[in-house]
Parts: sequence; structure tokens; C-alpha cells
Amino acid sequence: MRVSDNGPMPTTTTVHLLRHGEVHNPEGILYGRLEGYRLSERGLAMAERVAAHLSGAEGGARHDVVHVVASPLQRAQETAAPLAAAFGLEVATDERFLEAENHFEGMTFGVGDGSLRYPRHWPRLWNPFRPSWGEPYRAQVARMLAGIAAARDAAAGHEAVVVSHQLPIWVTRQALEGRRLWHDPRRRECSVASLTSLHWTDGAFTGVTYSEPAGDLLPGARQVPGA
Repeated sequence: MRVSDNGPMPTTTTVHLLRHGEVHNPEGILYGRLEGYRLSERGLAMAERVAAHLSGAEGGARHDVVHVVASPLQRAQETAAPLAAAFGLEVATDERFLEAENHFEGMTFGVGDGSLRYPRHWPRLWNPFRPSWGEPYRAQVARMLAGIAAARDAAAGHEAVVVSHQLPIWVTRQALEGRRLWHDPRRRECSVASLTSLHWTDGAFTGVTYSEPAGDLLPGARQVPGA
């Protein structure tokens, strides 16, 4: 804890949950945890934009980032790279920040020419509250919170950036804000290259803020559910 003339100053810690940038995926595959899905050219620009925003290269205040950690998937590692370079840090890797497991991984998801046209997949859709098509929401939240706690400890009194994926970030935010975990995917506030920032003061959780440093690059960006 820092000390001023008026006594002890509160210690604040922030963990930014950064969703990776746009992915090169012209076929519209729900790629999940599959290897080989890289950032698109726009996705690389998004990663650079977030790095510039947090490091103060755009003219704003430089954030106090002392720890960068990412999911092992290529798109997350590529998003983390310019950010870590801007702060002179190495990218740590943590599997707790992986994308959610999903039965429809590697498929297109739709009724027309997608996987939903085949009756063999329909039993996977019976329970949207768990959900029945993949990793339970509660399991995602549990592993994310464990990884976040480690990142918070590594950056105590400063800021950490965690590069992860849309669904795990969103359900974690839902849990922290005391909301139900099942939801309409179209209503997620978690665009590509967005920051969902978690704040603590003297060890007590104080809230969530959301921002889109690469928001001007978003129009027309491909949005794949669960990406």
C-alpha cells in the first residue's frame, strides 16, 4: 500500500480481458479450439491499435501494464504480441483462458447448408441453460476466475492484460456482475479486440468497465459466435 501525507493510499489492480482480433475465416467455420486460425490483416491492425492505446502511443495516458498472458491459440498469441512488445514484456501462456469447448467446432453453424440441417446434431441443442452443445458455463467461469486470480496476483498494484475469447470473457463478466450465465449470443457486449476491464481496490472487487480501443475498425468485421 502506498502512503501519502494524508495516510495510506488505496492499492488498485486492474485485469483487462482482451478478446483477440478478427480472425481470417472466409468459410465461416466455428473454429473453437482448432489450430491454424490466424488473425486477418484487420485483426493484426486491431492488435496494434490496442497496444498503442494501452501504451500511450496514441497520445493518451500510458497504462501501468506489468503482465501479459494469453490463451495458447494462435489468434490470442498474435493479439498479445504487439502489446507485450510495447511494454517490454514476455507473453505468458495459460490454458485456463482457452476458448470454450463446442460440439460444433469445425462446422458451419446454421439451418440452410450448416450443421443444423442434420438431425444427428439436434440432441445437442436440448438445453441452452448448461449448455448441452459444449463446455458448461459454470466450468468456463471457474477456470477463467482461477486464471484471472493468478494474473491479478502477478500484477498486484498495477495492471495485467489477459487475451482470451468471447464466450469465456462474457460469461465471466455475467458471473461477476451477478447475472445469469445463459444468454442470447447476439446481446454479448464483447466485440473483437475489446477490453472488459476488472477492477480491485485493496483486494476488494469494485466493478467492470468496457471499451473498444479498435472500435473504428469494427464495421464489417466478421463476427463468428463463440470466436
